[in-house]
Amino acid sequence: MLRSCSLLVKMGIEKIRITGGEPFVRKDIMQLLTALSKLNGLKELSLTTNGVLTAPHIPELKKLGIKTINLSLDTLDAGRFFAITRRDEFAEVMLTLDQLLKHDIEVKINAVVMGGKNTQDIIPLVELTKDTPVSVRFIEEMPFNGDGHKYSGIQWDHVRILEEIMNKFPATRKLPDPAYSTAYNYQIPGHKGSIGIIAAYSRTFCGTCNRIRITPQGELKNCLYDDGVLNIKDMMRNGISDDGLHESLLNAFSHREKDGWDAERSRIEKTGVHESMATIGG
Repeated sequence: MLRSCSLLVKMGIEKIRITGGEPFVRKDIMQLLTALSKLNGLKELSLTTNGVLTAPHIPELKKLGIKTINLSLDTLDAGRFFAITRRDEFAEVMLTLDQLLKHDIEVKINAVVMGGKNTQDIIPLVELTKDTPVSVRFIEEMPFNGDGHKYSGIQWDHVRILEEIMNKFPATRKLPDPAYSTAYNYQIPGHKGSIGIIAAYSRTFCGTCNRIRITPQGELKNCLYDDGVLNIKDMMRNGISDDGLHESLLNAFSHREKDGWDAERSRIEKTGVHESMATIGG
């Protein structure tokens, strides 16, 4: 992982985000983050976590220069948290949120909007931004349920999520979206925090997406919806040089699908399978 990240930074990558599975399940995660933080040319190191095991590491994360952390949190209700995650660890996640804010680490809360499970949490999560300087990002549910599951679309798309927010907070205003942003950003006047809506299923941001992902199995993905375009782990284990890997990566980057719809079609034509989101890492 360190070798691939080192090479990618030399090639011009300026931001690395560690996702998962849950990063803090790894016993050596802090050693990896420390090594990554020292890469010459890396401008931003961040991570996405479920917050269960994170709190004890926050002071060290701050020392490493990590300025932003994405916290996966689909509900502010302890009962619904248990129903969604099947774990009674809501208190641990809220402790992580509290500690991140105390250490002045920017927090982006990622909430996947799931019909019949947590749509009643949209407004409470928006209300969290009134007195708390967090960015709450509502994410469309994605069609990754594994093994050929027939997915016919979603009820709660980015349009309906915004309508729900606007019905309660009609003064909600649009914010400028940073370059390459996957979120449409908004703010309610007088609120310390902000709101983002990520059209993960609708895929309206594909034209400006500049992200790549390496899975735990070493597969390079140009798009969350593709089947993996290069197995970096296998190439390394077979002795490829950095120059050879550099060339292979550039070739893979130059053959990105036009958008997530094309990537999904190519995948299904090839395998007939919708990969589970749990294996991709969010």
